[in-house]
Amino acid sequence: MKIYNSRTRRKEEFVPLEEGKVKMYACGITVSGEAHIGHGFQALVYDVFRKFLEKQGYQVTYARNYTDVDDKIIAKSIETGIPADEYARMMIKKIDAVMAKANIGEPTLWLKATEHIGDIISFIQDLIRGGHAYEGGNGDVYFDVDSFPAYGCLSGRSKEEMLDGVRVENDGCKKNAYDFALWKAAKPGEIFWESPWGKGRPGWHIECSAMNRAAFGDRIDIHGGGRDLIFPHHENEIAQSEALTGKTFANYWMHNGLIKVNGQKMSKSLGNVLLMEDVLAKYSDEALKLALLSTNYRSDLNITDNLFPDAEAHLVRFYTLIDKIETAFPAEEGGMPEIDAKFDAAMSDDFNAALALSDLFGYFKEAGKLLAAGDAAARRIVNQLRKTYGLLGILQKNAKEYLAQYAVEEEVPAEVRAVAEERRAARAAKDWAKSDLLREQLKEMGYAVKDSKDGYTLSKI
Repeated sequence: MKIYNSRTRRKEEFVPLEEGKVKMYACGITVSGEAHIGHGFQALVYDVFRKFLEKQGYQVTYARNYTDVDDKIIAKSIETGIPADEYARMMIKKIDAVMAKANIGEPTLWLKATEHIGDIISFIQDLIRGGHAYEGGNGDVYFDVDSFPAYGCLSGRSKEEMLDGVRVENDGCKKNAYDFALWKAAKPGEIFWESPWGKGRPGWHIECSAMNRAAFGDRIDIHGGGRDLIFPHHENEIAQSEALTGKTFANYWMHNGLIKVNGQKMSKSLGNVLLMEDVLAKYSDEALKLALLSTNYRSDLNITDNLFPDAEAHLVRFYTLIDKIETAFPAEEGGMPEIDAKFDAAMSDDFNAALALSDLFGYFKEAGKLLAAGDAAARRIVNQLRKTYGLLGILQKNAKEYLAQYAVEEEVPAEVRAVAEERRAARAAKDWAKSDLLREQLKEMGYAVKDSKDGYTLSKI
């Protein structure tokens, strides 16, 4: 199995720290607002990775975090008048509910910054003792970037370039403008914890390092997150953790692409943020997954107006055929191992779910031919597709129930309708030869016609 490692910028053979076991961590959501489609994309991607690793026989301990205290949450607390800790708990409950509706799996461990304040304080104290951190004289504590020569190893940025992506407040208290806060003194009215440096709260970056060490020890196999976290967040995690332990923090750094909406970056300022709750109110959770996984996870995902409707339409066609096949061959068991082997080959090459999904159309085309020929192998294809692609969270529903909820009558192209009407007239004139020819013409156009006492119906093949 090969994984693209953002730190080395190449695909590498996956070799776990401990044979048969995987320690995996992915940065979760800062709970200052509702879960949007970018949160869902990231959560889905790493859930799929975890499930495939487990399919390969690994015992995976997968941790995700909630950032439940930071500047944005405090700002929301001030705006709403709800205490910061209460606001965070309220948002976590809402986010958990929408992720459950999306049928995205739970991690092995949920980690929350506010439940690890003691670990964070101890971590900072050890960094100070090791000469990697210092007190700023204002109740803040900073990491000394110059004390870690490998800084920039993940992002490839120079120290001059680093200033473009970091906050530089309290410059008078820092040795260098690019040093970053490990502990922040509490302002009046803000949530705080007692510490050796006074009342305050952790900086964002130290939270993940401390929680990782508390959950896993000094080293993990895989650390994931969105590409926007490479700098400064993940760069700072590496600096803190490796400065403290002298060991490689994570063997593989994985980063998913970002979300665009009709070609533009998704952002509140542009007013184009897509909330998970709104998407799931219109489309099935399987359409959501099919759409999000249709592009390689490392690439940016462009959500066009047609992305989710097209995904749902594909599923309607898949389930329509599944329903026909399962009805025709209700007792047929067994599968097609070659389908599973091809899926595993795609996923073993840096979790290429997009490639695995592209094979579905060929499989269903073959199943349709077998059904038409009365061959029970069609059912074995469907059995295997349900089993194999269940790892991606699709093809898991009862076909009839799904179609009752999501199937909509597709608009038939005018040229197809014209041929169907010509055939209806031929039948009315009892010109059976012409009727049969027009039936074949409709078939070539991709439509099946079914006659009834009221006329006919058309359906896509």
